[in-house]
Amino acid sequence: MVEVFKTNVRHKKEASILVSVLLKTFPCYRINFDLMDRDKILRVEGSFLQPDQIIEAMKGKQYECELLN
Repeated sequence: MVEVFKTNVRHKKEASILVSVLLKTFPCYRINFDLMDRDKILRVEGSFLQPDQIIEAMKGKQYECELLN
């Protein structure tokens, strides 16, 4: 399963740090950012995804994050 989120992450360094932080909480997920997309996409792939927890983790680091349909 893949979930796609809109974020306000702007820089590669921020994205790299966030991927590391998210992987500590969700080690079985594949996580990446597409900062070239206008929505600054966060893609998360894995079994039994928990979108609400991903959103809360991002908000806990002071970033906007919302699930795209």
